[in-house]
Amino acid sequence: MNWSSAGAILLALAVMLGAFGAHGLRGHIDDYSMGVYERAVFYHFVHALGVLIASILGRTGALKKSQENWIAGLLCAGIVLFSGSLYVLAVTGVRTLGAVTPFGGVAFIAAWLLLAIGVRKSI
Repeated sequence: MNWSSAGAILLALAVMLGAFGAHGLRGHIDDYSMGVYERAVFYHFVHALGVLIASILGRTGALKKSQENWIAGLLCAGIVLFSGSLYVLAVTGVRTLGAVTPFGGVAFIAAWLLLAIGVRKSI
């Protein structure tokens, strides 16, 4: 997997979804749902940057390829589970998907901890 490309695509998608929320959803969903949507965009953007960072650290040798793959994969899974469930919740109001959100948060935490361990071992 080319994680640099994946990170760049995820960043472009975060910008597109943010613009859609700001221009397409404003006035169509309530303030609570807009806040949920904005939180989804924020976490999507931050963790897409994480995918890009992991790919760069892998290319510089600060992370092993397997570590890069795990970290970027977990960040991607977190974006889908965490931000994805929040996007759907904000737009549809279906709260049952809220049960998925914590799994995305766990994936984010695991990725950042693996990054900390990976770069620590390369020092």
